[in-house]
Amino acid sequence: MSQRDVHILSAASALPGPPVDNAALGRRFGMDALWEQWVDAFIGTRSRHLALDLATGTVTGSLADLAEEAGRRALKAAGLAAQDVDAVVLGTATPDRLMPATVNIVADRLGIDQVRTFQLQSGCSGAVQALDLARQLVLAGTARRVLVLGGDVIARFYDVTKDLRKAAPAELVSFVLFGDAAGAAVLSADPAPGAATVRSLFTRLVGLGREPGAVLEWYGPLDRGSDRPAATEDYKAIEEHVPRMSQEVLHELLDDAGWRPEDVALLLPPQLSGRMTALISKRLGLPQARDVSVVDEAGNCGNAIVFLQLERALAELGPGRRALGISIESSKWIKSGFALEGSAP
Repeated sequence: MSQRDVHILSAASALPGPPVDNAALGRRFGMDALWEQWVDAFIGTRSRHLALDLATGTVTGSLADLAEEAGRRALKAAGLAAQDVDAVVLGTATPDRLMPATVNIVADRLGIDQVRTFQLQSGCSGAVQALDLARQLVLAGTARRVLVLGGDVIARFYDVTKDLRKAAPAELVSFVLFGDAAGAAVLSADPAPGAATVRSLFTRLVGLGREPGAVLEWYGPLDRGSDRPAATEDYKAIEEHVPRMSQEVLHELLDDAGWRPEDVALLLPPQLSGRMTALISKRLGLPQARDVSVVDEAGNCGNAIVFLQLERALAELGPGRRALGISIESSKWIKSGFALEGSAP
């Protein structure tokens, strides 16, 4: 084994409750059948899972609940116990509280102690940032096995009394795009059957001078009555920039790994919406690659989405098969991606 090899031993996910389809959303927010048709045609996301009772507005689960479940599953799949973990990293845009850090609550529930813990605040590329930090810990020799977590519970920012017929498009789209979930992966210096070796991985801020493409507010006691919407999306900017940025990530990953486009068996594309994901995959033009996509059924679940894709990809990667993952964060514009190769038996 090369000293520079880092392996993903396992990946797992956790989703709250049953799927919520577009018809259920439409009924709750007073939208007509034409709205449902618009969502199907222009967004392409059929359902999502919400840690929220739509009827009452009651939050039914926390990020810590979901991350604990995903983390426990990932450790079991890797054949590891709590005492085998040297560090825990969590990427999220929606921690349960400002303090204590959600990563520490999850570590405590899993029985993990006396280790380094890190919580990264970021949009969906925070999942890749968390994987990047974990990889650096392993490469530096300061950790041998790292539990990496990512997830978001966005439904608690919903106002279920909102009349969406009066909402601006930048606010309306947030109710349709997002879902709640958490995911986990175990990174290790040691290979194992069914693992994948990380051949390339990077994250890079490219937001200099660019307006945010997405905003998620945090209200305190002094501004809780603000009329600012809790979540907004500049979907036009996202449609303009994300496909091009995805192509840039693709070319950088191929160059860094020394691969040709036809070498890629699996593509884990950005998971913005069902429609956008399909358009981006077509534009990337990988002739032999099969898409690993979950957004049309799980919604855009932020920092969990990469782990949902990894869970499926690891199951079919196989020795020598290659996969590329691309994630673009639009809040302040971060490019990220990774190249994986199925480990030898």
